[in-house]
Amino acid sequence: MKREDSFHLCTGISVSNFGICVELGLVIMGLFFGELGQLGALWKAKMGEMIVSLDEDIPLDSTRARFTNLLKRHQQLTDRLTRDSDKMIFDRLSKEFEAARASQNQEVCLDGEEWNDGLLATLRERVHMEADKKESGNSGFAPVSHLEERIAYRVGNKVIYCLEGARIGIQYETSFAGETYEIYHCVLESKSFLEKMNVLEHTIPFFLPLRDLENDLLSSNAKKFIDNVGDLLHAYVERREQVRLIKELYGNQIRELYHSLPYHMIEFAIDDCDCKVVVSLRYGNLMCELPTKVRVLAWPMHQLKRQCTSPRLSKLASQAIPVRLSFAEDALRIQSLPEAYAEIVVNMPQEIEQIFL
Repeated sequence: MKREDSFHLCTGISVSNFGICVELGLVIMGLFFGELGQLGALWKAKMGEMIVSLDEDIPLDSTRARFTNLLKRHQQLTDRLTRDSDKMIFDRLSKEFEAARASQNQEVCLDGEEWNDGLLATLRERVHMEADKKESGNSGFAPVSHLEERIAYRVGNKVIYCLEGARIGIQYETSFAGETYEIYHCVLESKSFLEKMNVLEHTIPFFLPLRDLENDLLSSNAKKFIDNVGDLLHAYVERREQVRLIKELYGNQIRELYHSLPYHMIEFAIDDCDCKVVVSLRYGNLMCELPTKVRVLAWPMHQLKRQCTSPRLSKLASQAIPVRLSFAEDALRIQSLPEAYAEIVVNMPQEIEQIFL
Protein backbone atom coordinates (compact mmCIF):
# COMPACT_ATOMS: atom_id res chain seq x y z
CA MET A 1 0.00 0.00 0.00
CA LYS A 2 1.38 3.40 -0.93
CA ARG A 3 1.83 6.04 1.73
CA GLU A 4 -0.64 8.29 -0.06
CA ASP A 5 -3.26 5.56 0.02
CA SER A 6 -2.55 4.85 3.65
CA PHE A 7 -2.84 8.51 4.53
CA HIS A 8 -6.15 8.76 2.66
CA LEU A 9 -7.50 5.78 4.53
CA CYS A 10 -6.31 7.07 7.89
CA THR A 11 -7.94 10.45 7.46
CA GLY A 12 -11.01 9.09 5.74
CA ILE A 13 -11.71 12.35 3.89
CA SER A 14 -13.87 11.65 0.84
CA VAL A 15 -15.41 14.01 -1.68
CA SER A 16 -18.66 14.09 0.26
CA ASN A 17 -16.84 14.90 3.49
CA PHE A 18 -14.93 17.63 1.68
CA GLY A 19 -18.27 19.16 0.85
CA ILE A 20 -19.18 19.17 4.50
CA CYS A 21 -15.86 20.89 5.28
CA VAL A 22 -16.69 23.60 2.74
CA GLU A 23 -20.18 23.98 4.20
CA LEU A 24 -18.71 24.22 7.70
CA GLY A 25 -16.36 26.97 6.54
CA LEU A 26 -19.23 28.90 4.95
CA VAL A 27 -21.28 28.64 8.15
CA ILE A 28 -18.35 29.99 10.17
CA MET A 29 -17.85 32.90 7.73
CA GLY A 30 -21.55 33.69 7.75
CA LEU A 31 -21.64 33.57 11.52
CA PHE A 32 -18.64 35.87 11.77
CA PHE A 33 -19.71 38.52 9.28
CA GLY A 34 -23.40 38.31 10.11
CA GLU A 35 -22.88 38.85 13.82
CA LEU A 36 -19.94 41.24 13.64
CA GLY A 37 -22.19 44.29 13.57
CA GLN A 38 -24.28 43.04 16.47
CA LEU A 39 -21.25 42.19 18.57
CA GLY A 40 -19.70 45.55 17.77
CA ALA A 41 -22.84 47.27 19.04
CA LEU A 42 -22.92 45.09 22.13
CA TRP A 43 -19.36 45.63 23.28
CA LYS A 44 -17.87 49.08 23.60
CA ALA A 45 -14.48 50.00 24.90
CA LYS A 46 -13.88 53.38 26.46
CA MET A 47 -10.99 54.41 28.70
CA GLY A 48 -10.08 50.78 29.24
CA GLU A 49 -13.56 49.89 30.50
CA MET A 50 -15.87 47.35 28.93
CA ILE A 51 -19.59 48.19 28.97
CA VAL A 52 -22.20 45.57 28.13
CA SER A 53 -25.37 46.81 26.51
CA LEU A 54 -28.24 45.32 28.46
CA ASP A 55 -30.77 45.81 25.66
CA GLU A 56 -29.17 43.28 23.30
CA ASP A 57 -29.82 40.00 25.12
CA ILE A 58 -31.81 38.43 22.29
CA PRO A 59 -29.08 38.79 19.59
CA LEU A 60 -26.53 37.32 21.99
CA ASP A 61 -28.80 34.37 22.76
CA SER A 62 -29.37 33.88 19.05
CA THR A 63 -25.64 33.96 18.36
CA ARG A 64 -25.00 31.45 21.13
CA ALA A 65 -27.66 29.11 19.73
CA ARG A 66 -26.19 29.31 16.23
CA PHE A 67 -22.70 28.69 17.55
CA THR A 68 -23.93 25.66 19.53
CA ASN A 69 -25.52 24.29 16.37
CA LEU A 70 -22.23 24.86 14.55
CA LEU A 71 -20.40 22.81 17.18
CA LYS A 72 -22.90 19.98 16.72
CA ARG A 73 -22.26 19.95 12.98
CA HIS A 74 -18.54 20.03 13.68
CA GLN A 75 -18.91 16.90 15.86
CA GLN A 76 -20.94 15.17 13.15
CA LEU A 77 -18.20 15.91 10.64
CA THR A 78 -15.58 14.55 13.03
CA ASP A 79 -17.56 11.33 13.46
CA ARG A 80 -17.84 10.88 9.71
CA LEU A 81 -14.14 11.49 9.20
CA THR A 82 -13.19 8.82 11.71
CA ARG A 83 -15.96 6.28 11.31
CA ASP A 84 -15.73 4.37 8.04
CA SER A 85 -12.26 3.85 6.58
CA ASP A 86 -10.52 4.20 9.94
CA LYS A 87 -12.75 1.48 11.38
CA MET A 88 -11.74 -0.87 8.54
CA ILE A 89 -8.07 -0.26 9.27
CA PHE A 90 -8.62 -0.63 13.00
CA ASP A 91 -10.43 -3.97 12.59
CA ARG A 92 -7.78 -5.35 10.24
CA LEU A 93 -4.82 -4.24 12.34
CA SER A 94 -6.49 -5.44 15.55
CA LYS A 95 -6.78 -8.92 14.06
CA GLU A 96 -3.19 -8.85 12.81
CA PHE A 97 -1.79 -7.69 16.14
CA GLU A 98 -3.89 -10.25 18.00
CA ALA A 99 -2.52 -13.00 15.74
CA ALA A 100 1.01 -11.72 16.37
CA ARG A 101 0.38 -11.77 20.12
CA ALA A 102 -0.99 -15.32 19.98
CA SER A 103 2.08 -16.55 18.06
CA GLN A 104 4.62 -15.15 20.53
CA ASN A 105 6.69 -17.49 22.66
CA GLN A 106 7.07 -14.89 25.37
CA GLU A 107 6.63 -11.22 26.25
CA VAL A 108 9.70 -9.48 27.61
CA CYS A 109 9.24 -6.40 29.79
CA LEU A 110 11.92 -3.79 29.21
CA ASP A 111 12.81 -1.13 31.73
CA GLY A 112 15.03 1.91 31.51
CA GLU A 113 18.13 1.43 29.38
CA GLU A 114 17.00 -2.02 28.20
CA TRP A 115 14.83 -0.21 25.65
CA ASN A 116 17.41 1.35 23.31
CA ASP A 117 18.39 1.91 19.70
CA GLY A 118 20.40 -1.32 19.67
CA LEU A 119 17.35 -3.45 20.40
CA LEU A 120 15.33 -1.63 17.76
CA ALA A 121 18.11 -2.24 15.22
CA THR A 122 18.06 -5.94 16.13
CA LEU A 123 14.32 -6.11 15.54
CA ARG A 124 14.69 -4.42 12.18
CA GLU A 125 17.40 -6.88 11.16
CA ARG A 126 15.26 -9.79 12.35
CA VAL A 127 12.17 -8.93 10.32
CA HIS A 128 14.23 -8.30 7.16
CA MET A 129 16.09 -11.60 7.50
CA GLU A 130 12.82 -13.46 7.92
CA ALA A 131 11.30 -11.67 4.93
CA ASP A 132 14.37 -12.45 2.79
CA LYS A 133 14.16 -16.15 3.67
CA LYS A 134 10.51 -16.35 2.76
CA GLU A 135 11.09 -14.49 -0.47
CA SER A 136 13.86 -16.91 -1.46
CA GLY A 137 11.50 -19.84 -0.94
CA ASN A 138 13.13 -21.13 2.21
CA SER A 139 10.58 -20.53 4.91
CA GLY A 140 11.98 -23.09 7.37
CA PHE A 141 13.84 -21.87 10.42
CA ALA A 142 16.98 -23.33 11.86
CA PRO A 143 16.35 -25.04 15.22
CA VAL A 144 18.51 -22.57 17.12
CA SER A 145 18.07 -19.54 14.89
CA HIS A 146 16.95 -16.33 16.48
CA LEU A 147 14.28 -16.15 13.78
CA GLU A 148 12.54 -19.00 15.55
CA GLU A 149 12.08 -16.84 18.59
CA ARG A 150 8.73 -15.11 18.69
CA ILE A 151 9.18 -12.42 21.31
CA ALA A 152 7.07 -9.36 22.01
CA TYR A 153 8.62 -6.47 23.93
CA ARG A 154 6.63 -4.42 26.39
CA VAL A 155 7.89 -0.92 27.21
CA GLY A 156 5.53 0.95 29.51
CA ASN A 157 2.25 1.40 27.63
CA LYS A 158 3.72 0.03 24.38
CA VAL A 159 4.03 -3.51 23.02
CA ILE A 160 6.37 -4.04 20.05
CA TYR A 161 5.82 -6.92 17.62
CA CYS A 162 7.75 -8.30 14.65
CA LEU A 163 5.20 -8.57 11.83
CA GLU A 164 5.40 -10.37 8.51
CA GLY A 165 6.58 -8.46 5.47
CA ALA A 166 9.59 -6.83 7.16
CA ARG A 167 7.36 -4.69 9.36
CA ILE A 168 7.49 -3.64 12.99
CA GLY A 169 4.22 -3.06 14.78
CA ILE A 170 3.71 -0.95 17.89
CA GLN A 171 0.57 -1.31 19.99
CA TYR A 172 -0.19 1.63 22.28
CA GLU A 173 -2.42 1.03 25.29
CA THR A 174 -3.99 4.11 26.87
CA SER A 175 -5.42 4.50 30.36
CA PHE A 176 -6.84 7.03 32.78
CA ALA A 177 -7.09 6.74 36.57
CA GLY A 178 -6.04 3.11 36.37
CA GLU A 179 -8.72 2.18 33.83
CA THR A 180 -7.79 0.96 30.33
CA TYR A 181 -9.15 2.90 27.36
CA GLU A 182 -8.42 2.74 23.63
CA ILE A 183 -5.71 0.70 21.95
CA TYR A 184 -3.92 2.28 18.97
CA HIS A 185 -1.64 0.72 16.38
CA CYS A 186 1.24 1.98 14.27
CA VAL A 187 3.07 -0.10 11.66
CA LEU A 188 6.59 0.79 10.48
CA GLU A 189 8.38 -0.56 7.42
CA SER A 190 11.52 -0.03 5.36
CA LYS A 191 12.61 -1.41 2.00
CA SER A 192 15.85 -2.72 3.47
CA PHE A 193 17.67 -2.82 6.78
CA LEU A 194 19.89 0.08 5.70
CA GLU A 195 17.08 2.36 4.55
CA LYS A 196 15.03 4.60 6.79
CA MET A 197 11.68 3.47 8.14
CA ASN A 198 8.35 5.11 7.43
CA VAL A 199 4.83 4.83 8.81
CA LEU A 200 2.93 2.38 6.63
CA GLU A 201 -0.45 2.62 8.35
CA HIS A 202 -1.90 3.44 11.74
CA THR A 203 -5.09 3.96 13.76
CA ILE A 204 -3.98 7.13 15.56
CA PRO A 205 -6.56 9.98 15.43
CA PHE A 206 -6.08 12.17 12.36
CA PHE A 207 -5.95 15.39 14.39
CA LEU A 208 -2.80 14.36 16.27
CA PRO A 209 0.49 15.36 14.54
CA LEU A 210 1.80 11.89 13.73
CA ARG A 211 3.18 12.99 10.34
CA ASP A 212 5.11 15.83 11.94
CA LEU A 213 6.74 13.40 14.36
CA GLU A 214 7.51 11.05 11.48
CA ASN A 215 9.19 13.77 9.45
CA ASP A 216 11.15 15.12 12.42
CA LEU A 217 12.24 11.95 14.17
CA LEU A 218 11.64 8.62 12.48
CA SER A 219 14.63 8.70 10.12
CA SER A 220 17.05 10.05 12.74
CA ASN A 221 15.81 8.63 16.04
CA ALA A 222 13.21 5.88 15.64
CA LYS A 223 13.18 5.06 19.36
CA LYS A 224 12.32 8.64 20.26
CA PHE A 225 9.61 8.64 17.59
CA ILE A 226 7.99 5.53 19.09
CA ASP A 227 8.19 6.97 22.61
CA ASN A 228 6.81 10.37 21.60
CA VAL A 229 3.81 8.84 19.85
CA GLY A 230 3.02 6.98 23.07
CA ASP A 231 3.35 10.19 25.10
CA LEU A 232 1.14 12.02 22.58
CA LEU A 233 -1.65 9.45 22.86
CA HIS A 234 -1.43 9.25 26.65
CA ALA A 235 -1.68 13.05 27.03
CA TYR A 236 -4.61 13.23 24.60
CA VAL A 237 -6.60 10.60 26.48
CA GLU A 238 -5.68 12.22 29.81
CA ARG A 239 -7.00 15.65 28.72
CA ARG A 240 -10.11 14.17 27.15
CA GLU A 241 -11.03 12.12 30.19
CA GLN A 242 -10.44 15.03 32.55
CA VAL A 243 -13.02 17.02 30.59
CA ARG A 244 -15.41 14.07 30.55
CA LEU A 245 -15.04 13.67 34.31
CA ILE A 246 -15.86 17.28 35.19
CA LYS A 247 -18.91 17.10 32.93
CA GLU A 248 -19.99 13.95 34.72
CA LEU A 249 -19.37 15.30 38.23
CA TYR A 250 -20.26 18.99 37.84
CA GLY A 251 -22.44 19.12 34.75
CA ASN A 252 -25.14 21.08 36.58
CA GLN A 253 -22.66 23.91 37.32
CA ILE A 254 -20.78 24.09 34.02
CA ARG A 255 -22.09 26.02 31.03
CA GLU A 256 -20.88 26.60 27.49
CA LEU A 257 -18.16 23.94 27.48
CA TYR A 258 -16.10 24.03 24.27
CA HIS A 259 -12.92 22.21 23.30
CA SER A 260 -10.76 21.45 20.28
CA LEU A 261 -10.50 17.94 18.84
CA PRO A 262 -7.20 17.11 20.61
CA TYR A 263 -8.43 18.90 23.76
CA HIS A 264 -5.52 21.32 23.72
CA MET A 265 -7.94 24.27 23.93
CA ILE A 266 -10.68 24.07 26.56
CA GLU A 267 -13.14 26.75 27.65
CA PHE A 268 -16.14 26.64 29.94
CA ALA A 269 -18.22 28.89 32.17
CA ILE A 270 -19.14 28.37 35.81
CA ASP A 271 -22.47 29.65 37.08
CA ASP A 272 -22.07 31.34 40.44
CA CYS A 273 -24.78 33.09 42.44
CA ASP A 274 -22.93 36.40 42.31
CA CYS A 275 -20.96 36.37 39.07
CA LYS A 276 -20.09 34.48 35.95
CA VAL A 277 -16.68 32.81 35.76
CA VAL A 278 -15.08 31.82 32.45
CA VAL A 279 -12.16 29.39 32.39
CA SER A 280 -9.79 29.24 29.41
CA LEU A 281 -7.08 26.56 29.18
CA ARG A 282 -4.37 26.24 26.53
CA TYR A 283 -1.87 23.41 26.20
CA GLY A 284 1.20 24.67 24.35
CA ASN A 285 2.42 21.13 23.73
CA LEU A 286 0.12 18.26 22.79
CA MET A 287 2.16 16.02 25.07
CA CYS A 288 1.16 18.11 28.10
CA GLU A 289 -1.34 16.84 30.63
CA LEU A 290 -1.50 20.18 32.45
CA PRO A 291 -2.21 23.52 30.75
CA THR A 292 0.64 25.90 29.94
CA LYS A 293 -1.63 28.96 29.72
CA VAL A 294 -4.54 29.56 32.10
CA ARG A 295 -6.96 32.45 32.32
CA VAL A 296 -9.91 32.61 34.72
CA LEU A 297 -12.09 35.73 34.51
CA ALA A 298 -15.03 36.71 36.72
CA TRP A 299 -17.60 39.43 36.24
CA PRO A 300 -21.18 40.05 37.43
CA MET A 301 -24.02 38.56 35.50
CA HIS A 302 -25.82 41.44 33.76
CA GLN A 303 -29.19 40.42 35.24
CA LEU A 304 -27.97 41.56 38.64
CA LYS A 305 -28.17 45.19 37.61
CA ARG A 306 -31.89 44.90 37.13
CA GLN A 307 -32.86 42.27 39.66
CA CYS A 308 -30.74 42.47 42.78
CA THR A 309 -31.60 44.74 45.66
CA SER A 310 -28.86 43.64 48.02
CA PRO A 311 -26.26 46.40 48.60
CA ARG A 312 -23.51 43.82 48.41
CA LEU A 313 -24.68 42.45 45.05
CA SER A 314 -25.37 45.93 43.72
CA LYS A 315 -21.77 46.88 44.33
CA LEU A 316 -20.70 43.66 42.66
CA ALA A 317 -22.87 44.40 39.65
CA SER A 318 -21.29 47.82 39.23
CA GLN A 319 -17.93 46.22 38.47
CA ALA A 320 -17.39 46.84 34.74
CA ILE A 321 -14.03 45.15 34.09
CA PRO A 322 -13.62 41.37 34.48
CA VAL A 323 -11.20 40.35 37.20
CA ARG A 324 -8.69 37.51 36.96
CA LEU A 325 -8.98 34.90 39.70
CA SER A 326 -5.35 34.10 40.43
CA PHE A 327 -6.16 31.45 43.04
CA ALA A 328 -8.12 29.48 40.41
CA GLU A 329 -5.40 29.89 37.78
CA ASP A 330 -2.76 28.60 40.20
CA ALA A 331 -4.87 25.52 41.01
CA LEU A 332 -5.41 24.70 37.32
CA ARG A 333 -1.68 24.92 36.56
CA ILE A 334 -0.62 22.30 39.08
CA GLN A 335 -3.60 19.95 39.45
CA SER A 336 -5.71 17.85 37.14
CA LEU A 337 -8.86 19.57 35.92
CA PRO A 338 -11.31 17.68 38.22
CA GLU A 339 -9.11 18.24 41.29
CA ALA A 340 -8.61 21.92 40.51
CA TYR A 341 -12.31 22.45 39.83
CA ALA A 342 -13.29 20.96 43.18
CA GLU A 343 -10.87 23.29 44.95
CA ILE A 344 -12.05 26.32 42.98
CA VAL A 345 -15.76 25.93 43.75
CA VAL A 346 -15.04 25.47 47.46
CA ASN A 347 -12.92 28.62 47.73
CA MET A 348 -14.76 30.79 45.21
CA PRO A 349 -17.38 32.48 47.46
CA GLN A 350 -14.74 33.76 49.86
CA GLU A 351 -12.37 34.81 47.07
CA ILE A 352 -15.14 36.63 45.14
CA GLU A 353 -16.18 38.53 48.27
CA GLN A 354 -12.57 39.61 48.97
CA ILE A 355 -12.04 40.78 45.39
CA PHE A 356 -15.23 42.77 44.78
CA LEU A 357 -16.10 44.03 48.23
